[in-house]
Amino acid sequence: MPIPRPSCALLVLSAILSWLLGFFGLGLVGAQDAPTPIPMIPLFSGASAAPESALPGSYRLNGIRFEHQGWNNCGPATLTNALTFFGYRDNQQRAAAWLKPNGEDKNVSPSQMAEFVNTQVPELPVYALVRVNGTLELLKRLIANDFPVIIEKGYDPEPQRLGWMGHYLLMIGYDDVRQTFYTSDSYIGQNTPYTYDYIETYWKHFNYLYLVLYTANREAELLALLGSDANLWQNHYDALQRAVQQAKANQQDAFAWFNIGSNMVALGQYAEAAIAFDQARALGLPWRLAWYRFDHLEAYYHTGQYDVLLALVQANLNDGGGQYVEETYYYGGLARLGKGEIDRAISNFDAAIQFNPNFLPARQAKEVALAQRGG
Repeated sequence: MPIPRPSCALLVLSAILSWLLGFFGLGLVGAQDAPTPIPMIPLFSGASAAPESALPGSYRLNGIRFEHQGWNNCGPATLTNALTFFGYRDNQQRAAAWLKPNGEDKNVSPSQMAEFVNTQVPELPVYALVRVNGTLELLKRLIANDFPVIIEKGYDPEPQRLGWMGHYLLMIGYDDVRQTFYTSDSYIGQNTPYTYDYIETYWKHFNYLYLVLYTANREAELLALLGSDANLWQNHYDALQRAVQQAKANQQDAFAWFNIGSNMVALGQYAEAAIAFDQARALGLPWRLAWYRFDHLEAYYHTGQYDVLLALVQANLNDGGGQYVEETYYYGGLARLGKGEIDRAISNFDAAIQFNPNFLPARQAKEVALAQRGG
């Protein structure tokens, strides 16, 4: 079944851009009509502002053990490498067994990785949080203060063989003179260098997402380093402003449009998000993106575009890898539930649960479907 394309497509791209800019007080309407940024609300007690200090010109984290990833094991391997900074002794198989019980699973989401750290490593007082809208300056500041940080980014190591995919990198050092970050790249190797420009370019593909690991006694220090990014609403609002400016600068930037949509979803603006996602799809995105990013599916679900959602799910099932992603079945189930096809929805949720029994959203959705069916 072909994926329905937005009827307006690129013909009204500039008009929609102006509308979006106006919606957020950056163009057609007055600034008074824009959402008002709220002050930072600490996620944990004890957070306080700290004065910014000059960063060293270079810095490296010490004490990280490196392990190459196994098959489809980028997430578990990268997370394991990061945890060794805190004395973690297990190899990547422990994380993989919980994060992706099916070894063919093509993707482990950042939220799942944070959940593993926060709930499945009781022997260590280590926690994780996920944010977007990261900057090179923030990466350097986190590294220089001994906070291991993982980013999710686009990756194309062998264009002729593999093509674009998503990838995690553990950032372990930087050097301003060389304009280079040093990473534990579970695919390439330890101390793999990437230029600042490279990170900036490919990090945008995932909305500048980062995952920080920290011990309980340093949470206030971390929140102070994050500043307004400690607050999730403000974090996504600022990320939205950044993405809108990038789309304004280059209306053909599909990732900027996708990031606009993702941040709108986080802010609960689903109708506007769906418009932005329509533009991103019309401009063209890597086909594997649907293995890693699901905010567009969330937007189409919340706006009742169930046939569009089902078409995207079917395309993911047909692409040779999407059938190995539990979210594919989960969003198929949501679409079926929205259409009133409760038994088919339950079947989809069961498929997601069978693929990954630890995927809580599918279990919760199945309970809703069972309640609607009355059994």
